[in-house]
Amino acid sequence: MIVRNISIKKYNTFGLDYKADSLITISTEDEATSAIKNIDRSKPILIVGGGSNLLFVSDFPGTIIHPEIDGIEITEQNNDFVIISAGAGVIWDDLVGWCVVKGFGGLENLSLIPGNVGATPVQNIGAYGREIKDSIIKISAIGLKDGHYREFRSDECRFGYRDSIFKGELKGEYLITKVFYRLTLNPEYQLEYGSLKDEVLKLGQISLKTVREAVINIRRSKLPDPAVKGNAGSFFRNPLITGDKAFELKANYPDIPLYNDQSGGKKAAAGWLIEQCGWKGHRSGDAGVHEKQALVIVNHGNATGRDIFDLSEMIRASVLEKFGIELEREVEIAGSI
Repeated sequence: MIVRNISIKKYNTFGLDYKADSLITISTEDEATSAIKNIDRSKPILIVGGGSNLLFVSDFPGTIIHPEIDGIEITEQNNDFVIISAGAGVIWDDLVGWCVVKGFGGLENLSLIPGNVGATPVQNIGAYGREIKDSIIKISAIGLKDGHYREFRSDECRFGYRDSIFKGELKGEYLITKVFYRLTLNPEYQLEYGSLKDEVLKLGQISLKTVREAVINIRRSKLPDPAVKGNAGSFFRNPLITGDKAFELKANYPDIPLYNDQSGGKKAAAGWLIEQCGWKGHRSGDAGVHEKQALVIVNHGNATGRDIFDLSEMIRASVLEKFGIELEREVEIAGSI
């Protein structure tokens, strides 16, 4: 279905009331193939799922594709693992909850992350020591140039920290329609990140259910509900730094949280860096930094996308000046700055 000159307020979790020239909703792969062949390619094209990782800074002068492909299926199962597929339009946390009830392990640490299934490989979402790349085995997608069908194996996706081929070389070239995950029937729990283990033990024995509940409790205690206060969760990535830089920071700031990265380097906690620069709880008009988590920029009601973008630039400048670290936005900017 195509709608012209439509408000996109409900398609972004900042609640910004801009307009798009047109919006196409897609419910099946066949619909995707048909719709893509008729898109006006003289204008920009943007794929928007839950809109939880987007900051619109103006009206969007092109076509937004909104996948609503539903459905969760078990495609293979034995005594050790199960493979499931989920449509791109499935709400991510609904899928995590479904897996936990079924006893399928691997996604529980990623509970309550906002957004839809289709965005999980694009962002390589992660939390509490887990990344989605460790569970994805393949992806179904439709090419935006000619509507052709293609499958991507996990190793073809070039997953990195909050990154994938769909944010780089193939950005804007494919619409993800389904994602296939390999999950375990014999869970190996990852509880070493932050206070997660303590929170789990407060709930009783370690299980998929208690890990999910603990993650939800922690996230709700720190992060604002986008339905109440517009936000996109973590606005910045935790920066990757060299071992030498980590040593320097630890010497000057003994309390700085540093985490090992698979690359062999270290990750610094972006929220801590921002808080040390005095931004936690700061408000500039209706754009502000959340009072409980400095990594989250919020819309207190009537902020514009440009207000939020400008605040993020001031934060980046201050962290660079104080720590010599350049923060990268996790949130994608859409529209004209």
